[in-house]
Amino acid sequence: MRILAAAALALFSASAVAPRRAAAPATREQTADQQIRHALNRLTFGPRPGDYEAVRAIGLDAWIDRQLHPERIDDRAADDFIRSHFPATQFSPAQAIAAFPIVTQAALAARSDTAAVPAVRRRGRELVGQLAAERVTRAEITERQLNEVMTDFWLNHFNVFAGKGPLERYFLGDYENTVIRPRALGRFRDLLGAVAKSPAMLFYLDNWESVRDSTRPALDDGTGAARRRAALDRILVGRDSMRRAIARRRPTGLNENYGRELLELHTLGVEGGYTQADVINAARALTGWSIDRPRVDARFVFRPAMHDAGGKTVLGHALAAGRGIGDGEELLDILARDPHTARFIATQLVRRFVSDSAPVALVDRAAATFRRTDGDIREVVRTIVTSDEFFSRAAYRAKVKAPFELVVSALRAVGAEPDTTPRTAQVVARLGAPIYGHQAPNGYPETGDAWINTGAILNRINFGLALAGGRLPGARTGAWPGAVMLAAAPHDSQVDGVIHAFLGGEASPDTRRILLAGINPLAGTSDSMPAVQPRGALARLVGLALGAPEFQRR
Repeated sequence: MRILAAAALALFSASAVAPRRAAAPATREQTADQQIRHALNRLTFGPRPGDYEAVRAIGLDAWIDRQLHPERIDDRAADDFIRSHFPATQFSPAQAIAAFPIVTQAALAARSDTAAVPAVRRRGRELVGQLAAERVTRAEITERQLNEVMTDFWLNHFNVFAGKGPLERYFLGDYENTVIRPRALGRFRDLLGAVAKSPAMLFYLDNWESVRDSTRPALDDGTGAARRRAALDRILVGRDSMRRAIARRRPTGLNENYGRELLELHTLGVEGGYTQADVINAARALTGWSIDRPRVDARFVFRPAMHDAGGKTVLGHALAAGRGIGDGEELLDILARDPHTARFIATQLVRRFVSDSAPVALVDRAAATFRRTDGDIREVVRTIVTSDEFFSRAAYRAKVKAPFELVVSALRAVGAEPDTTPRTAQVVARLGAPIYGHQAPNGYPETGDAWINTGAILNRINFGLALAGGRLPGARTGAWPGAVMLAAAPHDSQVDGVIHAFLGGEASPDTRRILLAGINPLAGTSDSMPAVQPRGALARLVGLALGAPEFQRR
């Protein structure tokens, strides 16, 4: 078993399926056919039957430009399907809360009908199930393919966790549909500001409860609230029991969570030159950025009484005292225009689209585009995906697919019908990346080493066989062009046809041997993703191809 596992790791190594890395080229090194396949694997979630021919017909560069302008692409068919089959994903927080009553431990404990508690819990999980299934389906069927890839990128960059408390799940549909997706190729400052005011992020990183320390000056909003609160504090001096009772009903102090992640993960990066004092002052600037009626309607609200009205200095920029919400807005302006942010975002995008090593020269050019265009994401992405580095031999099949990418690309490759159940999304979770299931704010890893180990490889191989074996709703291995003709062809011809259809006509000697043998010796050795041997020689070949290193990379 150890020998087989070592062989699997060798098959999935970069040297087995991608050319040796080289210096940044002066021209596109990939062949014309490779360029189309490469673009379809990087700017979409993988080619569908007919996609290659469609791109070749209009021209690759024209297709890329079209994808960079999703507003010009008619996607009503995908929108209508989502609304029809996943209606809860389109709910506002108020609608979601009304349709799926909030489940808390106290509420469950108070129920007299204990037999109904499991049903109540299931109802609470149903919303997250719809959200996860909708993500898979939209990625599979949308025509705005690059925009959906960018939506996935930003949802991971600005990660939130569905399991944060009893409320986070109610904010996720609004977060995805009104905050992230419409701005995925827009201006970074607009996206950053929308995230900062979203109930999903405010709740996830606790900023909605962040309030000025008692030693800091309050904001006089013209109503006398600050004066009344200060007077109340003086009255309560010495009345410890009353003070504790009031403290339990309102936030108690500054929370640095969002201020820290805003600098470290969302903008400047861990090497962005900020200090702990900058983190504290960023958090102070954002006091009062809160959620109005989070259990009823959940909308952004600025609460003057919670705001720290004192002067602040962040990254050498002085924020004047007494301005209220303007502190936070100026903070976001400063961060969005900082050169460290330009470089950090450029690096993340180059790593996503080109290679884990993020070629420095391309990062430099992408960061320069970010600064020159005032954070125009579309133009930064254009710089990257039309570059020589993007179309280099070193970039071809250099990226390991994350679990979400793998599952969706397999569905697209076989021409699957959309799955309106949670089952396919659950497969993504079993492969190691539950949708909205990453607890930490840093999101899922972007580099391949996080996804490739012995257990993960075996699960991926078995996933391909399970799909070909009919275990995923809507996935039929005979739906792709040429399947009917190949069904009666000799075995060698079937192998060639499957390599052409699913592996871009390119397979290593090891992969070809496995396909000719009709069996992968590693299949079935994983408990978490049991293998299913598909019925029929052609279906088995498709399953083996989906588990091959060439398909596992993009």
